[in-house]
Amino acid sequence: WGQIEKKKSVRKRKKAAGQAILRSDYVLEPPPKYTGPELPGDLERRWSVFQAEPRPEQPPPEPLPTVADFLDSARRHFNFEPERIAEREFKMRYAREALALGLTKDQVVRVYALETSGLGTADMQAGIHPITRKGKPISTALGYAQLLAANSINEIAKSGDSFLARLRALLKRTGEGQRRARLEAKIAALKAMVATARSVPREWSRHVALAGTDKGRGIHAVNLDGDIGPWLQVIKLDGLRQLAAEHGRGNLNGAEIELMNLAGPATGLEMMTPTARDVPTTNFFARGAYARNTIVRGKSAAELIAALDQRMDENVKNAGAVEFAEVFDAVAREG
Repeated sequence: WGQIEKKKSVRKRKKAAGQAILRSDYVLEPPPKYTGPELPGDLERRWSVFQAEPRPEQPPPEPLPTVADFLDSARRHFNFEPERIAEREFKMRYAREALALGLTKDQVVRVYALETSGLGTADMQAGIHPITRKGKPISTALGYAQLLAANSINEIAKSGDSFLARLRALLKRTGEGQRRARLEAKIAALKAMVATARSVPREWSRHVALAGTDKGRGIHAVNLDGDIGPWLQVIKLDGLRQLAAEHGRGNLNGAEIELMNLAGPATGLEMMTPTARDVPTTNFFARGAYARNTIVRGKSAAELIAALDQRMDENVKNAGAVEFAEVFDAVAREG
């Protein structure tokens, strides 16, 4: 891992200088597996008991916020309550946005299939089963694209003006009544969210820090709104597509988009280059992330893409993904 960090530093300097990355700039061997002696049975049992013992001197970690927490923060800080719509209608709006921006059914549905196991709902949070509602949060990731709270802040800071313009256009086309009142309240709330998102520099570390605050969590609730949620999530995916096109990769498949999601946009693109495709994934992930992520471990970059593709092939057969594909076909027929 020390060698890997040194090689990463070399590649970073080369990229900054516009120099070519060579195969020798990567560590080509995977981490060695331990082949030493095993603990004797009695000692292994005692060690397991010791590890399981509570450590009172270490306070338990703070629980991750839930959907209910995001909604509560949004109400208290922004007087915002997302307008919830039926699941199929959310998919319809999502598909219209995706196709309008040039994303394909295959790209969107396959990312959805991997991120949500092909079962996800608009309010799905990572770690909570979308159907049984059992489990506990493992991150702040929400929705079909499983955006983190920091992703929401980043996109609101970047695209908030266009979101406000679209809401105002909807308002002009809306007569008097409850829908108009909701749009007016939504515009006021989103305007305050944009100001909050822009109150810090547009840097990922600052957005992560803001996402960890009560006020920052409130912004994440926009993913659940029937107007804003589909725009927000599709724009995030389209940003990956645009970045890839700028680097000469104008026709990404679903697994390649997901690789950019998983490893980070720039790192994902690097992993797709001919020089990097057959080197171990250890070169692209932090040690902790590599250890936690079973789909990443023990593979080359190309093998990881193949594994993502295989999992997508399995999950697109599940009910939510099947419905999403049908919705895309229906939207395409609308013209």
